[in-house]
Amino acid sequence: MSTQETSRLTRLRRDLHEHPELGWCEFYTTARIVEELERIGVDELHVGPEMLVEERFRPPESAAVERARERAREAGVDESLLADLGEGYTGALAVLRRGEGPTVALRVDIDALPRRESDDPDHEPAAGGFRSRYDGMMHACGHDGHAAIGVGVIERILESDFAGTLKVFFQPAEEIGAGAASIVGSGHLEDVDTLLAVHLGLDEETGTVIPGVDSFLAVSGFTAEFEGRPAHAGGDPQDGLNAVQALATAVDGLYAIPRHSGGGTRINVGEISGGTASNIVPESASMRGEVRGVTTELREYMEGRARTVIEGSASVHGCDVRVEFSDGAPSAECDAALVERVAAAAERRGADVVPDEGDALGGSEDATRLMRAVQANGGEAAYVGIGASNPAGHHTARFDIDEDAIPFAVDVLVDAIRSTR
Repeated sequence: MSTQETSRLTRLRRDLHEHPELGWCEFYTTARIVEELERIGVDELHVGPEMLVEERFRPPESAAVERARERAREAGVDESLLADLGEGYTGALAVLRRGEGPTVALRVDIDALPRRESDDPDHEPAAGGFRSRYDGMMHACGHDGHAAIGVGVIERILESDFAGTLKVFFQPAEEIGAGAASIVGSGHLEDVDTLLAVHLGLDEETGTVIPGVDSFLAVSGFTAEFEGRPAHAGGDPQDGLNAVQALATAVDGLYAIPRHSGGGTRINVGEISGGTASNIVPESASMRGEVRGVTTELREYMEGRARTVIEGSASVHGCDVRVEFSDGAPSAECDAALVERVAAAAERRGADVVPDEGDALGGSEDATRLMRAVQANGGEAAYVGIGASNPAGHHTARFDIDEDAIPFAVDVLVDAIRSTR
């Protein structure tokens, strides 16, 4: 990759890092990607609604969409594109048609996370002047780099001898487990023979490639809303039904769910609220959490146990509860032949190729939905990890990526795509 190309991708990554946007609100991000794709010149460009099913998974509240649209407008995004993206139908699909041959798809995700970025002077984005402009939002998982990789792959394939069709999905809303599900059924996956998804970092050093990641955990989120009865905490405590107490019992019980001999499981209660005053027996309380498993079946085991715990805890304290689970992502397996081709491409680029290590990764990814959809149609799929040195770790306030990993990832992926016959 030329120095000019590398510099352009770095500038794009830094621009997106400075303008992070949450799932279904990636207006500026989509606009910048579209700008790059129009500069390159692709055969087909499908924006937002043209690449998604009509009913998206977990759409945001209208107020959040409008705030994001206004930020994008202030950053210079064209009104006609904002109109095309509507109420948060974000993302883009670029298609290159290069004659007879396989249809290869690459999926990169583009959304950010709801957390504040560090302003420490030794944090590179802060020192380099591209720290997040928006308090409470940052690219803490490398999706800004993923978008740059997608653009770089298109540029390189355009100049190569690749024969076939390349589709690059710039997918919104991965962090809320909604974007991939909203692509499945859109009609754009049915002809895909080979699907590659990519992620930077994964606690690996720059120059390292995991050619097939199988250890993403299946995940579901849940909410539980407890309803009790208020009472004066000093005068008539016996008349109250304490919703916070029911919630607290549930939290203890959730973390006590037995492990399973079939493999690893996870549970987390990440957000709780309830009550109104110290002298009122609280009549309402709520929690948000998630369950995970190394297989979809183990995730379902955790869902069933969690529901039993929550409903039982409410009953013990005389409260009612409403529990809802939302399917985040299933598990998936990479196809061995494709993993071998990616490994060979990585080795040709001088990479240190390492295997996926069981369930050690611990994260989840909604690209598994795309993988399963392609495999169900007779195609092959693999999830590729590209090392990008980052001592701070994913989803932290000091997360950053080694930008040298971006052109390296482009080299490996282009080589793997060209080797597909």
